[in-house]
Amino acid sequence: MTRGAAVLACALVLAACARGPAQPADAPVLVSDGRYAMGTVLELTLLAPDEARGRALAEQAFATAAQLEALLTNWEASSALMRLNAAAGQGPQDVDPELARVLAASKEFTRRTRGAFDITVGPLVELWRTAGQRNELPSAAARAGALAAVGADGLRVDLDASTAELVSPGARLELGGIAKGWALDRIAEALRAAGIRSALLSFGQSSVWAIGAPPGEAGWRLLVRTPAGGYAGIATLRDRALSVSGSVGQGIEIAGHRYGHVLDPRTGAPLQHAAQAVVLAPTAAWAEALSKALLVLPPAEGIALLDASRDRAGLLLEADGQRHESRGWAEAARFEPAAPGP
Repeated sequence: MTRGAAVLACALVLAACARGPAQPADAPVLVSDGRYAMGTVLELTLLAPDEARGRALAEQAFATAAQLEALLTNWEASSALMRLNAAAGQGPQDVDPELARVLAASKEFTRRTRGAFDITVGPLVELWRTAGQRNELPSAAARAGALAAVGADGLRVDLDASTAELVSPGARLELGGIAKGWALDRIAEALRAAGIRSALLSFGQSSVWAIGAPPGEAGWRLLVRTPAGGYAGIATLRDRALSVSGSVGQGIEIAGHRYGHVLDPRTGAPLQHAAQAVVLAPTAAWAEALSKALLVLPPAEGIALLDASRDRAGLLLEADGQRHESRGWAEAARFEPAAPGP
């Protein structure tokens, strides 16, 4: 176990241990704080020159998260995202430059995941949310209509002009699968610019940025859980972003059958097999997109997508005990598998 203390319940748990020996008075201090944001909790642990500096940087991080939430949320009609959704089919709209950057990056992620990650999935999200409320499966016609409004080609972004357009009147963007990662990337950039070289950032226990390492350690040690709630092993992260996505944990139940909250943008169907994807990538936004894609794609295809680049790696855990990992996973995560149970 490592020095430092923090616990992330859910998909990841920070491996913590007892304090080390007393430090000199002028030694850096470990500052930890948490704040509700983006519908979950943003937790920060950082090594700062002193307590006051650490607290000030944490406040700046929480402020950044709040600003991005106001921009990217689909739960507030006044957000920039919702105003763009309301203008679907009405031509190019002026948008905040930050929103334009998120949308442009998301389109690229869709291309690189072969359509398995797609923020234009909004009509399908609404369709299945309504189906859950009615306890009735959507009709084939309703599903086809929603699917017709989905597709990254129907989203046009001009970064130079800071405009975006949803071509179809029925189109709707859903950024829940990337917003937290995008926020962590912005916060990590700001902390590095402020001179922080050691920090662990966790958003909702599913999107993580590991900057540097705790003093005297090789990296931040994290326990990776299985879909059944057990432990798959320990990953040690240093200067890497990580995303954990589950397929059915927050799904809906219709007529006694469980449907996952992760949808396949290509077919319009929710996932029904229980699995958990853990992905490392150079940015938290990219890690989030890839973890969703790893759930949606057939295992061999998803792993091949990760294997196509040296800067990403992942592990797919299925409820029946099957494990699929990319070639670089064990090395990139310094992964220590859990001992087999009795």
